[in-house]
Amino acid sequence: MKKIEMTEEIMSAKREAGLSWEEIAQKVGMSAVFLTSAALGMNSLQKVYADKLCALLGLGEEVALTLAQYPHKKWDQRVPTDPLIYRFYEVVGVYGESIKEIVHEKFGDGIMSAIDFSMDIEKEENPKGDRVVITMNGKFLPYKSW
Repeated sequence: MKKIEMTEEIMSAKREAGLSWEEIAQKVGMSAVFLTSAALGMNSLQKVYADKLCALLGLGEEVALTLAQYPHKKWDQRVPTDPLIYRFYEVVGVYGESIKEIVHEKFGDGIMSAIDFSMDIEKEENPKGDRVVITMNGKFLPYKSW
């Protein structure tokens, strides 16, 4: 089974079950962001979590095995056109250099890991319009000199 076929089966079963990603993640015992990323084919799940997800959604062993396979982390390199995804592209375009400057001032020359990493997405109710609160937490990795 290919990752795209796996994703299609998961999305169909999720719709049929009427569950949110938060509900699924809570029942599986994982972060909603990471579990969703794995379901969309961009990360792999340990077998125990793949089995839990498949049991919850009534999916077969082939889906569980595909969830556990290492993905090719490749995406379309064009500017995204989906409005929500584009806004992240815009944020990096407008604030990326500022983020880099401040991270380097606080930590030195290096990067934030996307491997030793977590992300949370919360809704903050606000009378002027609800807010999206995204927290990214990555280990700082300094560049080495040799």
